[in-house]
Amino acid sequence: MAGSTIDHLVAVGVFIGALLLFISLFNQTIQTAIMYQRHKQIATKCSDLLDNMLLSPGVPSNWGTSNQTPLGFGLQDPEFTQYRLSPFSLLRLQSLGGTPVYYEKTGLWYSNISMGFGNFLLVPYTEAINYSTASRLLGINGSYGFQLTLTPVVTVSVSETQPEDPLKISVYVSGIGYPLANATVSYCFLKVSYTGGGGAYPAYTANYGTVYTDETGTVVISFPEVDDDETSYAFIAYAHIGGLVGVGYHERVNSDKQYVIPFIDDLATRRVLIAHSYDVHYYGPPESEIAYNATFLLLTEDFTLREMPMDNSTGKIGKVVYGEGKPYGNITIPTYNPGILVITYRKSAVEGGVILMPWGIGSMAFPVTFGEDTSGKDWVAADLRQVLVAGVAYQAKLALWSYEGYQVIT
Repeated sequence: MAGSTIDHLVAVGVFIGALLLFISLFNQTIQTAIMYQRHKQIATKCSDLLDNMLLSPGVPSNWGTSNQTPLGFGLQDPEFTQYRLSPFSLLRLQSLGGTPVYYEKTGLWYSNISMGFGNFLLVPYTEAINYSTASRLLGINGSYGFQLTLTPVVTVSVSETQPEDPLKISVYVSGIGYPLANATVSYCFLKVSYTGGGGAYPAYTANYGTVYTDETGTVVISFPEVDDDETSYAFIAYAHIGGLVGVGYHERVNSDKQYVIPFIDDLATRRVLIAHSYDVHYYGPPESEIAYNATFLLLTEDFTLREMPMDNSTGKIGKVVYGEGKPYGNITIPTYNPGILVITYRKSAVEGGVILMPWGIGSMAFPVTFGEDTSGKDWVAADLRQVLVAGVAYQAKLALWSYEGYQVIT
């Protein structure tokens, strides 16, 4: 009798243990299924949200070229359909990656999408669209977090291979991991002169041309007009093949501490401020007056650059001085068509350089990162689209995550 009771107790214990194990495994299976469904829902939401951003211009449709805060968020170029984005709506997005810049003479902070010395894009926070505003307009504030990145598909790498007599510049064109052979490269070469341009103002000469890459995706261009290594210049190249377009550029200056910095001031009036570098980054005495001469290069439909006339009533030439009470300069860009603002500057009869600023993101293929940092998020869905920005090929990637926590409990 005692042995039978013990057997029953052992059997009951084994049954209960098996039942608990089954319940635990069943619970994990249910939770895994719930997680799968939740992740699938986030992935679907990510795809829909990306299309909503890229296939709608927002409300109003011209918010990218105005000072208005949009009532509906969208990045499509209002003059086109499909995946063609507005270079000016992208310009107004508050950059995640760049360090904000403060300019004391305006008392404003600026969103920084610059690409190193000489290639500036600074937009005032008063006109930039921040992440919280975009989330609210998209209807996901408090429910989802996101990061939108736009990266050029075609890389155009420009390097100086011989500094003088003649100057030689090498252009390498590649896609994602491979060279692009027989690509058409349209270029603009601007040579700076510190003694021309009507006395104290710098002058420049422009040279345009078209060349083709070899089987390695490379082409070398010679400029015999550059006979010394102190000559400042800017080189801008557009490479295109099979509907893919990319941009590359390179500048050489001999005054990299005292120079001019362009700040976008008002998109509605196309006004750009010209600041002395010491008012932004102080390097120490001595300070010099900086003279400048600006031109606007229009990006045409065949991806060549053409100079668009600017008269001095729009601020084409001027001088800026460092210090309190000293006024900044200003330029009015003559069009909303994408292009590049080129500013040659002169510190002395032998020192100066050239600064480039894209008018619209795509004209210099600046990348864009907008939203929250993705690090530390439990599960992130991502989706991709191929888009055009001012004709330049970009890859748009949206990363999306839920603020609700889901995980398997063991």
